[in-house]
Amino acid sequence: METESEPYVRLATLRQLHQVVAELNTARSLADTLQTVADGAITGLGFELAAVNLVRPDGDLVVAAVAGSAGAEALMAGRVGSRAAWDRRLSMGERWGDLIFIPHTEGWVLDDDDVPQWHTAGPAPRFPDEWHSMDRLFAPMYTAANGGGELLGVISVDRPRNGRRPGAWGQEALQMYAFQSAIAISNARLRANMQRALVRLEREQQALRASEESFRQAFEYAPSGMAVAEMGGDQHGRLLRTNDALCRLLGRPASGMRRYSFSDLVHPEDIGTLLRTSAEGGRAELRLARRDGTYVWVSLRNSVVADTADGPRFLLTHVEDIEERKRHELQLAHRASHDSLTGLPNSAELRARLGARLCSRPPGSMADAYASSGGPGSDPHGFRADGKEPFEGIDGFEGNAPAPFDHHVHLVAPADGPADDGSKGLAVLFCDLDGFKSINDRFGHNTGDAVLIEVARRLTSGVRDGDTVARLGGDEFVVLADGLGTADAQDLAVRLRNAIIPPIRVEGRAVRVGASFGIGWASCGMTAEEVLESADQRMYVEKRSRSKTNRRAAG
Repeated sequence: METESEPYVRLATLRQLHQVVAELNTARSLADTLQTVADGAITGLGFELAAVNLVRPDGDLVVAAVAGSAGAEALMAGRVGSRAAWDRRLSMGERWGDLIFIPHTEGWVLDDDDVPQWHTAGPAPRFPDEWHSMDRLFAPMYTAANGGGELLGVISVDRPRNGRRPGAWGQEALQMYAFQSAIAISNARLRANMQRALVRLEREQQALRASEESFRQAFEYAPSGMAVAEMGGDQHGRLLRTNDALCRLLGRPASGMRRYSFSDLVHPEDIGTLLRTSAEGGRAELRLARRDGTYVWVSLRNSVVADTADGPRFLLTHVEDIEERKRHELQLAHRASHDSLTGLPNSAELRARLGARLCSRPPGSMADAYASSGGPGSDPHGFRADGKEPFEGIDGFEGNAPAPFDHHVHLVAPADGPADDGSKGLAVLFCDLDGFKSINDRFGHNTGDAVLIEVARRLTSGVRDGDTVARLGGDEFVVLADGLGTADAQDLAVRLRNAIIPPIRVEGRAVRVGASFGIGWASCGMTAEEVLESADQRMYVEKRSRSKTNRRAAG
């Protein structure tokens, strides 16, 4: 099972990866893009050395960028390795998805080929997954996802900072980064070609037809979607022309596309993003509607083009399919915020959800201050007896504006006592399994894991759709249930305990666990840690109380 710190490490890695992927699309030229790819492997993926080997028109690969070592850059930059030597490398070693790992025990046969390299001899590894100085790890970049299409180049990485071979998390991050790098390199080449075509249009009136043909081919045969739209006037934004890639992406014929503008096709939640995107150099990530009613995530990038020197201007939009990247981002984000065993929200996600409902101001504190200062209660028109403005001088208010009256719904805990006063609040049920440790010790971790999975399923089945069931760690779970009174929360705890008690069958045997519940209440003015600590303490009170009851019954 995962350690408590791993979700935080993964979240930090995910943020770094998102940052370097974003930087790939901001490079101004192909050379900048290649160097950004090499730098990103250092800053975002945790390697000390990285090189980008780019396929040349003749098929050989040239070292186009190096990062992490000035010595390695001086030794390798600009040198060429034959395609045959690279094909040999990419067919050797171990396949980690799309990655190629050649351990030092096999890579010695490559020492004398013509591929530029910086590897040096070193001592034998001290433990199985320690990185050896002669280990080699390659991330091929292709023109299509999942190793499809033509080879664009290869990212070579070396010397992980932690001294270990990348695990499943690091391997997936490197694969995703190679895929995004291939897109960035393809787009940089496309932008360079498009810019050259536009410069020719502006410089040479006599070469207009040739330039238009060049533009047409770049437009029609671009691997990503392209569109030309009207700019200005009553028909601003109406699509005049779309290429085959965009029509295929949206499942719509070219003749039908001319009836729409992007504002007609964008997802209702993304219309604001589209409207905020500038015409010249603007970019946005949003969802466009397919013909079958589904939506696809795309990246839009705008440029303004003139038909002639003084003619009308048009909007050229490059539409890139980023559905795969968004799916990977969602998967990575889900893994960082959910328990890998049970699939429930983990400790970090639980605290984030609970913290989002809390604020630092205790409920009623501002209203009490307002009333004590001579609020509306002292005058039917809301004026204060001392002649000051209604909120003047009250701590927490800016000028006359009542700062606390925002969209935040303040949480108030129901009255503490045996009687239910009818008030509702956000109940926090802290659950600790009874007898789980003995099952784990007696039957092993596989049985224990199966028990935790089934308990998670029973807890989830016993709550409402809007409630949260999270695994805090070990055999501790937490339930967040809003809109409950004291009696409601007690009834829920009883129902969940009764749902856990029935035997759980694992590998042909029946095992039982019990559960102790502590009921706490979230209230503004408390932190998430204080709320959980309160529920935890009540759980231990209940556990001790039940233990004493059982001993008296046995006596």
